[in-house]
Amino acid sequence: MNKNRPVNLDISTIKLPAPALVSILHRVSGVVLFAVVALLLCMLDSSLESEQGFQKVADFFTSVPAKLVLWASLAALIYHLIAGVRHLLMDLGLGESLEGGRRGAVIVLVLSVVLILLAGVLVW
Repeated sequence: MNKNRPVNLDISTIKLPAPALVSILHRVSGVVLFAVVALLLCMLDSSLESEQGFQKVADFFTSVPAKLVLWASLAALIYHLIAGVRHLLMDLGLGESLEGGRRGAVIVLVLSVVLILLAGVLVW
């Protein structure tokens, strides 16, 4: 093995292929969903306790930070769902080739951006 080969340790200069980016974002969206579920369940519990609790949660969702949290939650859910469907299709043998993997990753990214923007329009 050649010990004089160049080694690039600067992560900011490494260009990730589309399937790698989709995989990393799928994991990140899963972590975001895990974190948001507790917040959303707490708000659901508060809204079901009483009319005042419901009004408090409804008033909370009229603020800009709450809409951003809701939009981020929906974005994570949309992305995670689409990337998960891609993984299920790959489990069935569709898109397992190098070109199919690249094409599927680009489709996931484009479809996610479109649906996330649509969700943003609906939230705002």
